[in-house]
Amino acid sequence: MDKRRTAVLALHWQVNVIKPEGFFGGMLAEPVARSGVVGCARRFHDNVRALDVPVIFVRFTIPAGEGGLVRNTPFMTMVGDAQESFRPDAPGTALIEEMRAQADLVVDNQKLSGLAGSDLPAVLAERGIDTVLITGVATNLTVEQTARHGTDLGLTVHPVRDCVTAASEAAHLAALDGMQLTTAGCLGANDAVAALAS
Repeated sequence: MDKRRTAVLALHWQVNVIKPEGFFGGMLAEPVARSGVVGCARRFHDNVRALDVPVIFVRFTIPAGEGGLVRNTPFMTMVGDAQESFRPDAPGTALIEEMRAQADLVVDNQKLSGLAGSDLPAVLAERGIDTVLITGVATNLTVEQTARHGTDLGLTVHPVRDCVTAASEAAHLAALDGMQLTTAGCLGANDAVAALAS
């Protein structure tokens, strides 16, 4: 894996998703804490940044006027109805404290895919990046949607299996199983770092 052509997409590491006080805290905070994914992803981000691989954080936000939000699914309708919690400067929209210093770039959008509704694909192309490693929550939502989208855009996509999680182990494992076929394959964090360092 050529580190000069690789970036990490760090998806939805936000208070609203990860922490008990966040909008999705009742659904995700406990499984996130139990999985240890925050610590694993934080170490992984540090390790790849030490190799000069950029870590690009994608936040789900809803600006006044709803920006690019389209209420075409129950999920998007739900967050649209609670959009004050997702304003770009709302407390819940902030990156979690454990990772704020790791962001080489922060991109906001109103889509489930981290690659939709922003200029991020163009930014990757301008930087000569054709391979992305994905971390984030939840495996079966933004991670899987972004992984499939990236693959369709022509990127080589590797979800980092121990740096993602979901509300249930069954949903997490099913999403990983699907992405093993629809991406370039899931990698463990240590294997990804070793591939970049070789």
